[in-house]
Amino acid sequence: MAQPFTDDSHPAEPYPGTRPDHCFVHLDGTGWPLVPDLSLDSGWRVEPDGTDLDRWLADRGELPLAARMPVLGYGSNANPAKLTWLREELGLTGSAVLLRARCEGLSAVWAAGLRARDDQRPATLAALPGVVEEHSVWFATPEQLRVLDRCEGRGLRYRLVRLHSGRVSLHHGGEIDSVLAYTGAGSKRMPLLVRGKPVRCADVDQRRARHLVGRPATSDGLDVTPVHGEPSADDWPDRLFVYGTLQPGGSAWHLVEHLCDGEPERVRVPGTLFDTGHGHPALRPGDGPGVPGWVLRLTSPEDALPVLDDYEGDEYRRVRAVLPDGTVCWTYLWVAAVGDFPVLADGWTR
Repeated sequence: MAQPFTDDSHPAEPYPGTRPDHCFVHLDGTGWPLVPDLSLDSGWRVEPDGTDLDRWLADRGELPLAARMPVLGYGSNANPAKLTWLREELGLTGSAVLLRARCEGLSAVWAAGLRARDDQRPATLAALPGVVEEHSVWFATPEQLRVLDRCEGRGLRYRLVRLHSGRVSLHHGGEIDSVLAYTGAGSKRMPLLVRGKPVRCADVDQRRARHLVGRPATSDGLDVTPVHGEPSADDWPDRLFVYGTLQPGGSAWHLVEHLCDGEPERVRVPGTLFDTGHGHPALRPGDGPGVPGWVLRLTSPEDALPVLDDYEGDEYRRVRAVLPDGTVCWTYLWVAAVGDFPVLADGWTR
C-alpha cells in the first residue's frame, strides 16, 4: 500500500530536484500518493486510506479538483521540497495537487540563461517531435496560480500560455488539450542551442548544464495562446456531457442550445443512471451498464457554466469526467444517495 512521504525524501537541490514517480497531494511538508479511480467523483483517491480526493480537500476547507486550473510542471514545481519553499518564501497556501502526465512532442530543455540567485541553469519548455517525457500537472487554485506567477516572473522571465502543441495525458486516461504552462519570455529563458540543438534536461544534469556553451534559440517551437489577466477554472474543458433534460430534444435543451457550437455527438460513459421519480435522472460514476448521452462543445464555458450550475441546483455537482476516448468534459453528478431508484440501463428518454 502506498504511504505518505516527507520532503526529505525528495531534495530540491540541485535544480530541478527530484520528484515522486506517482501522483500526490502535498501539504505542510508531507505528500500523500494519489491513485486513479474513476468510480469516485474526483476520479482520484488518496492513499493509504482510499478517500476521494474531493472529500479529502473538503475536509480541509479547500477547493475541489473541478475548481482548480491545470498547469504543466516540467521543472522544479513538481518537487515536494520546492512546494515547501513556496510556502515559506512566497506564501503558498493550501494543498497542492500534482498529477503525473505523459507528454508527447514536448520536452523540458535547458534555458539559455542562469538563475540570478544561485547560478543554476533553469529549464524551459520546447516542442520536440517524437519525444515522450513524464512530467506533472499541478491543479492549482487561483491563489496558488498567483504565487506561481511571482515565482516564475510572469511577463519577465516566463509567460503564461495555453499550450496547443504536443499531447498531455493524465494517468487516469484523461487528455488535457489546453493545459496552462509557463514558457520562455525573452532570450534568457529561450532554449539553449548547443551545436544547433536544444539540450534535454533528461540527458544532462545540472552540474554539466551550468557549463554548457551555446546560443539562445529564436523560438521554442510551441503553438500557444498567451493568457492575459487571470484564467478561470471554468475555461477548461470546453465540452459538456448531458444525459437528461439538457439533451437535444429534452425539456431543458433550450437552455443550452444557444450556448453550443457544432453538432452534438453521441457517447456512452461508464457509470449508472437512475430515475429519481422527479422528472430528472441521477448519474453516479463507476461500474454499471453505462450512461448514453451527448457531448456538446460550449462556445464560452465561462459564460455557459454559471447558467447550467443554476439550473442543476444543489442536487448536483459539476465535475470533470473522462470519456472512453480520453476526452475530458464537464458533467453533473447526483450528490445524494440513490437508494432504491430504478436503474435506467437505456438512458433517459422522456
